[in-house]
Amino acid sequence: MSGSQLPGLPAQPTAISSSAAYAPEPLPEWLADADFLRDEGVLFGLSEARPDGKISQIRAFFARQTAPLTELVDENTERIGELNLFIEQRENRITTLRDQISELLDREPHPNNLIRTVASLVFSLGVCVGNFYLIDETLRPLFPNRLIAVGIFLAGMFNLFSRTSFLYEEGARLSVRRVLAETGLPLAASVFVLVQALQSQSTSQAIALFVFVFFLFLLAGNLFLSNLVTVQTDLTNLNANRQLMQTKAQTLPIWEAEIDRLIHEVDTLRIRKWPLVTALNHTQGQITQLNTRRDELVNLFVSEFDLARSLRDRLPEQQRKAILNYE
Repeated sequence: MSGSQLPGLPAQPTAISSSAAYAPEPLPEWLADADFLRDEGVLFGLSEARPDGKISQIRAFFARQTAPLTELVDENTERIGELNLFIEQRENRITTLRDQISELLDREPHPNNLIRTVASLVFSLGVCVGNFYLIDETLRPLFPNRLIAVGIFLAGMFNLFSRTSFLYEEGARLSVRRVLAETGLPLAASVFVLVQALQSQSTSQAIALFVFVFFLFLLAGNLFLSNLVTVQTDLTNLNANRQLMQTKAQTLPIWEAEIDRLIHEVDTLRIRKWPLVTALNHTQGQITQLNTRRDELVNLFVSEFDLARSLRDRLPEQQRKAILNYE
């Protein structure tokens, strides 16, 4: 793309060179000749004239000399400022992109135990199913209708529908109402099974069945729900990890390409800026030279004026007039 403007960049600025755009006005004779200026200072010093007018003339002449150069300095300074602004904008964007790339690279995949959670879910489901068949076998001699066993099982699994359980909650505040709400139906269902088991089994077997079924009701239901929630979380993490990998694969190359483009634009802008900086420095050097020359001429005139003024009162009036007439 050499010779053409890059996309997103300002038009190529033209450096305003003082040497090409400005030709200094030649010094008048009374300033160009140092001896002539000294004579001017002597004449002003010996006469009653004040030096302010002549000094103002010198300063005014050099002010006309430096005015075009000062204008060139302002124009080049403005253009350099514009380029610096474009450079700063692109450098800020580069910094932002690099921070985003670093943040994206630092993002780690979410932990995922989906296989273990699924196995635990299947296990807890098997426990619940086994508990149902145990209840069903116990009730069948007295209640052949399987729907009764289903009702007893669902009643015992009532805590399955509870949002929380004090058995899994650390630092839980217990109350009689809460304990009864979470254990009442499981206990009632277990007692019902116990009573039915006593009809066909020994007392020790019935009691063991009661304890086993009761704790399965309390623990298996919440374990099953907990595993369901964990599976959902693991699936969400799995999807997030897949999206993260896709983002890294798709976004990182785009950001890196944009950084390369911005770096190229910054380099191009700096190349455009250097001629302006060179021209600015040259123009400022010319202004400094003119101001130095102005101060030298003013000091030369003032020194001759002060010397002549200090000698004026020592010279006889006739001699002063002769010098002035001679001049």
